[in-house]
Amino acid sequence: MKQGIHPEYKEVVIKDMSSGWAFLTRSTAAPKETIEFEGKEYPVLKIEISSKSHPFFTGQERIMDTAGRIEKFNRRYAKK
Repeated sequence: MKQGIHPEYKEVVIKDMSSGWAFLTRSTAAPKETIEFEGKEYPVLKIEISSKSHPFFTGQERIMDTAGRIEKFNRRYAKK
């Protein structure tokens, strides 16, 4: 591996802002904010959604009833 061409790889905390869940990993990103995690100070990357808050992974996924939506449209806009 060539020296001096790769970004610095360091520990960061990834924090899901919608659920508050956080975990420690390594990244080449260089965030400016820090957070205390497990008694130590780490840089923090804030994300909007993760597997802990995404509806697909949490089982909160909504399935749209297309037949009901079509019937509702027809009732609303039917010629009277």
